[in-house]
Amino acid sequence: MYLPYAGVVMALWLLLPPRAMAEEYLLTSPDGRVEVTVAMEGSVSYSVSYAGKSLVQPSRISMELSSGEGLPGPFEISDVSRSSVREEILPQVPLKRSVIPDVYNLLRLQFGNGVELQFRAYDDGIAYRFASHLPAELTVLAEEAEFHLSRGALVYYPQVKKRPGADLFHTSFEEPYQVENIDTISVKMMAFSPIMVRQEGLPTLLITDSDIRDYPGMFLGKGKGTSLKGVFAPYPAKERDAGEGFRYSQVVDRAGFIARSGGERTFPWRVIAIAPTDADLLTNDLVYRLATPPSHTDFSWIKPGLSTEEWITGANLYGVDFISGINTATYKYYIDFASRFGFEYVMLDAGWSDVNDLFTISPGMDMEEITAYARLKGIGLILWTQALTLDRQMEEVFPVFRDWGIKVVMTDFIDRDDQLAINFMHRFAERCAEYSFMCMIHGAPKPAGFSRTWPNMLTREGLLGSEYNAWSSLANPVHDLLLPFIRMASGPMDYEPGLMQHASREQPSKLGFEKVIAQGTRMHQLAMFVVYESPLQLFSGNISDALREPELMTFLGKIPTVWDETRILEARAGQYIVEARRKGNEWYLAAINDWNPAEFVISLGFTGGGLFLVEKASDGINAARNPHDFILEEEEVSSNGTLTIRLAPGGGFVARLRPTPP
Repeated sequence: MYLPYAGVVMALWLLLPPRAMAEEYLLTSPDGRVEVTVAMEGSVSYSVSYAGKSLVQPSRISMELSSGEGLPGPFEISDVSRSSVREEILPQVPLKRSVIPDVYNLLRLQFGNGVELQFRAYDDGIAYRFASHLPAELTVLAEEAEFHLSRGALVYYPQVKKRPGADLFHTSFEEPYQVENIDTISVKMMAFSPIMVRQEGLPTLLITDSDIRDYPGMFLGKGKGTSLKGVFAPYPAKERDAGEGFRYSQVVDRAGFIARSGGERTFPWRVIAIAPTDADLLTNDLVYRLATPPSHTDFSWIKPGLSTEEWITGANLYGVDFISGINTATYKYYIDFASRFGFEYVMLDAGWSDVNDLFTISPGMDMEEITAYARLKGIGLILWTQALTLDRQMEEVFPVFRDWGIKVVMTDFIDRDDQLAINFMHRFAERCAEYSFMCMIHGAPKPAGFSRTWPNMLTREGLLGSEYNAWSSLANPVHDLLLPFIRMASGPMDYEPGLMQHASREQPSKLGFEKVIAQGTRMHQLAMFVVYESPLQLFSGNISDALREPELMTFLGKIPTVWDETRILEARAGQYIVEARRKGNEWYLAAINDWNPAEFVISLGFTGGGLFLVEKASDGINAARNPHDFILEEEEVSSNGTLTIRLAPGGGFVARLRPTPP
């Protein structure tokens, strides 16, 4: 452990002179229900209330800096300013809605040493961040971010598990959610965010961060008493290549600070989203609103869409006249499938090249023939890369990808979110944008608003997804019903639904890769394409199975991946979701549930009026025992009418509503 400078240490909570009296600053949301109180009495703390009830009790915040040049003082407040913002964001790639109101009140506390503290109060949450206006490079030794909750609060968190031979800050960010009382959570707990907090009689909270640039992401650990605290990965002092098969950069020595950067900057937002109902969790896009807008001006080349994905099923095709696998014939077959059913992309996952050398193409792969065939069929190609390899070969290989006509570059196995890992992801997205590549990331933390800054970053993993069906029962319908309420608040999710083999709760569900069985019904898998937000959706099912259901694949191929409007009709975290999404003049109605069967009668008034032709994909009458069972049917309905949705255990439903002429 070492410090880069022998210098003056300054705490950004900025000890006030002994003569200073306690000061408080109140900030309210535009609707007046959310209140933030910032108190200064030797240190800075904040508290949050909603409709007069305490949500977050006084919680300390601070940041310690080190500078060889020293910093000016005394650290008294030099200016206090307030403002209100009433704007609209028009996202390049809309997830929930094509027009996002950005309405909040702002409090800025400026200190005499060139540091300021900013708070924003929205109707659906609060956020704060530090900013510095310092002439010299700065080093952040530590940051204190406390979230003091009430006794008995239930915390939903994905706990990091320590890897053998690595420190706790190495993780693929793929863990199930645990639910525990804040009073009994171990002091050794460390989780990645977002996490969800339920306090009796109060709105639900989501705690996370946004706009992470040139700084580590925030983990959450157990603080003092009934509080959670931010935990930040120290700066990597020394790294080495690690891992078997797939490799990643492992930190073997960390410095005595968490970040080092220029002195003129803003730091990430610490975010508390506030949801009076569970439905409000699904429509909260506060993290996106807080992120930095894109600096590039032309993203007209971005094209969201649907792709095949062969990794989970191992391209284990049948009923074909060639040996399937990582070869030219297999990928041309995938391209034909995508073209037939209206998919926009085909993924070439791990194996198309040596994972440690992108210029060493695997035997049997003729990239010139494959890329030419994709162009002929109007299908874009996605290439998988290992982050360790791509970081080394990016400048040399991107021109080759451009010549091949590659549309999307994926990278994998970052497995960290310290400052260097965060900077790599920004550099990757920026270089992709310069080549007009869309991109996606696996083995990485949640987006935290990244897709606003880099709209070409279409999707991100940072979750326990579909592949876990190959070796565990963790990707079950209950888990599937927590992800949208928690993880999705941070940005798009690449879960990779669409598996074509299914099991009920009582049936065995683990066969391993190449023949993966999903828990729940086929319609549960289909509905996730609507419920889960991802501008690039990857269909992970075996396309040989899919070809036996051409009507279902035609239905899937029509589902949009970006939306103009979202309305939540019924919702309970971990139990069920019924929602309506609009793209243009068409509505999609979708539902998923946990292992409990459910029925909903949905009024169609949300459509705004008129007659609609409804194409429905529903659980079949025998889906409880045979989860493959489904039915496709059509009917005409009026906006004055209703639709009845019946969900089998672990079930799903999707309806496409197209307006018909009067």
